[in-house]
Amino acid sequence: MKLVERLKAPTPKFFRVLRNVGLALAAAGGALLTAPIALPVAVITVAGYITVAGGVITAVSQTAVDGEKDCKDDDS
Repeated sequence: MKLVERLKAPTPKFFRVLRNVGLALAAAGGALLTAPIALPVAVITVAGYITVAGGVITAVSQTAVDGEKDCKDDDS
C-alpha cells in the first residue's frame, strides 16, 4: 500500500479519536507558545513538548488503516 493510498483509506474509530486528541494537544501547545504575555521558561518548554507530541500523535493516527480490509494487495 502506497502512502497516498494509505492516507486516503478510512481511519478506524479509535485512531480518529486519537487524531483529534493530538490536534487538541498541538493547538493548546501552540497557543501557549504564542501567548502575548511572558510565561515562565518551564511552561514554554512543556508547551513545546506538547506541541510536538500532538503533531506526532496526529500524523501516526492519520496513517492507521484497517489492515484486513485495505491491505489485500500488499506484498508482505
